[in-house]
Amino acid sequence: MSTMTMPETDTRTETTDQTSDDRPEMFHYVQKDKIAESAVMGTFVVALCGEVFPVTKSPKPGSPVCPDCKEIFESLPPGGKD
Repeated sequence: MSTMTMPETDTRTETTDQTSDDRPEMFHYVQKDKIAESAVMGTFVVALCGEVFPVTKSPKPGSPVCPDCKEIFESLPPGGKD
């Protein structure tokens, strides 16, 4: 199963949902242009679902995605190929 992303959207971790081995329970959709800034500067990003957190990890194929973010993302109109 693959997840499509809009040019301005990507998935990143939420820091509040952690498993015992420090893996995030789910990933969220956030603005792609904010990911690097957050990872380097420690600034917070806002996910489509409204969750606010700093980017600390990258998703791997098959990683669980926040159901609220996924639902919002799927309701958005398709992005252009800019």
